[in-house]
Amino acid sequence: MLSFWEKNSLIKYDYIVIGAGITGLSVACELKEKHPHKQILVLEKGLLPTGASTKNAGFACVGSLSENLHDINLMGEENLLQLVENRWMGLQLLRARLGDHAIGFESHGGYELILKNQDDAFVSQLPQMNALLYPLFKKNVFSFRPNDIAKFGFAQNQVQSLVFNEVEGQLDTGKMMQELWLYTQKLGVKIITGAEVLSIQENSNHVMIDLLDMAFYAQQIFICTNAFTQKLVSGIELNPGRGQVIATAPIPNLKVKGIFFFDDGYYYFKNFENRIIFGGGRNLDFKGEETAAFGSNQKILDQLEVYLKTIILPNTAFEIEYKWSGIMAFGKDKLPLVKRLSERQFMGVRLNGMGVALGSKIAKDLVDLM
Repeated sequence: MLSFWEKNSLIKYDYIVIGAGITGLSVACELKEKHPHKQILVLEKGLLPTGASTKNAGFACVGSLSENLHDINLMGEENLLQLVENRWMGLQLLRARLGDHAIGFESHGGYELILKNQDDAFVSQLPQMNALLYPLFKKNVFSFRPNDIAKFGFAQNQVQSLVFNEVEGQLDTGKMMQELWLYTQKLGVKIITGAEVLSIQENSNHVMIDLLDMAFYAQQIFICTNAFTQKLVSGIELNPGRGQVIATAPIPNLKVKGIFFFDDGYYYFKNFENRIIFGGGRNLDFKGEETAAFGSNQKILDQLEVYLKTIILPNTAFEIEYKWSGIMAFGKDKLPLVKRLSERQFMGVRLNGMGVALGSKIAKDLVDLM
């Protein structure tokens, strides 16, 4: 039973955001920056953000050469260009809002490994991709760097070349989320964790958000629950996808610096200080990883360790110190789903594994849509 004070001051808001990941908190920031006198609440079902916002590998990327060429075949040049621009703009919004130092941003560029046993026909299209992206970046993004193979210590019997992307970087996921959380609260946004939304009901006066033992009310709501959205909104085209990530113990004199991809972007690794953080491998078991349940996939974890030994750290002893998984959301193409559901409900989900890059831009688009 609610008290007079609770009913009068604590359960009614102008805007409620569901989901306290990168997108949800960024929506709350956009709203408060534009409407400083409005009352805003963020509800998060976990004690920490539930999906991938605190579990990603910390890539500030816009897409490797092979991934972008693959996406052109999937959805055409126009959509690919829009997607890359959204990623780039999202990263700039994130960096401008929080500051590079606060999120541990480093601009070492991104590299794609061209393996000797893979079809490398796509590398001949590097000039065309540079020409396509030149109007956005005002520079040639991609270049060949075969001489860097030895510099990074990669297995030269496995890696035939490297393609460098100079506009990419990396960040500290923990620092980023902590700073975003603190910034949101400093603006005056209230955040409640452990608050799982069970249903949403809208009428002509407000939206009611039902939790287990109480309800909140808002004039408008923003659903930013990514892979878990189908529990709240039926009939949307969205599939969950789990990602496996491992991290080594510190490695003395680690040569690797930057972010790296291979196999059309399905594998990705980077240095964090003197550790390697390595993730991916969903293409080994798409069906098994199409799940919203956290957990390990031993087949993928074993392959990640094999690649560490044979390609990335062939002459270096290492230990795996951490293993975890994150839950992402994917669609038939790679375009996010930003939609007005009604006059009072908005949704920004399906970030296709690019939440770090896209979250801030999707938030801006959602608030602009309102």
